[in-house]
Amino acid sequence: MTVVPQSKKRLGQHFLVDENILGVIGRLAALEQEDVVLEVGPGLGVLTRYLADRVAVVHAIELDRSLEDPLRSALEGRDNVRLLLGDALVLDLSLLSPQPTKLVANLPYNIATPLVAESLDGLPSLQRWCVMVQREVAERFFAAPRTKAYGAVSVLVQLRARKVGFHAVPPTVFKPRPRVESALVAFERIEGSSLDSVRPVVNAAFAHRRKTLANSLALVGLASRADAEQALASIGKPLGARAEELVPQDFVAFANALR
Repeated sequence: MTVVPQSKKRLGQHFLVDENILGVIGRLAALEQEDVVLEVGPGLGVLTRYLADRVAVVHAIELDRSLEDPLRSALEGRDNVRLLLGDALVLDLSLLSPQPTKLVANLPYNIATPLVAESLDGLPSLQRWCVMVQREVAERFFAAPRTKAYGAVSVLVQLRARKVGFHAVPPTVFKPRPRVESALVAFERIEGSSLDSVRPVVNAAFAHRRKTLANSLALVGLASRADAEQALASIGKPLGARAEELVPQDFVAFANALR
């Protein structure tokens, strides 16, 4: 029987304990023997063991140092797991060797969005993501324009990836059980230009989403209202357009027009 330690709420910990969900993860992740997998938040190592038995290398990054001993014990004999203790949002993941080809993880709730957003360009070796997150976060990644869920992360993810799978996950697979619904979402990389130039524009556009896009950019100091309106006009958008009205590719054109 797996002994579940006290979770740390500040770390967004909900340990995966039900192995029945592993087959679903394996299918959505399309695991192959030559894969190099990045797992963030291995927790008790339930998913880590499953991955290690099916792929070439697993880079497992855990922030909670109190889990080091139980993790190493759970992973004993699996020499293809490389356990790294630290904050995945701070560590330079581009230095991992070999470079990961897939991100497969039960992501801690409080880092899921920034980690996925940063990995789009920060880890160009990644070709597929299969992540367990809050259901509302999973839906936000591929939300449609003009919906409440559509936001900056929707634009960035959709510029870089296409959804290939979705599976609702009950609270019973975790300890402690979360009070929110969870979901597995899988997506794969699509070709596109760097997000470096469009990312600040997207973030600024949604910083004050109730205001017009031009006003929002002006409020954060990224561009004057006049320049933003001129850029909108040049791509055929109304001067009073709000961020949620632009599709992801519109933001690329808008960022280029601002330059």
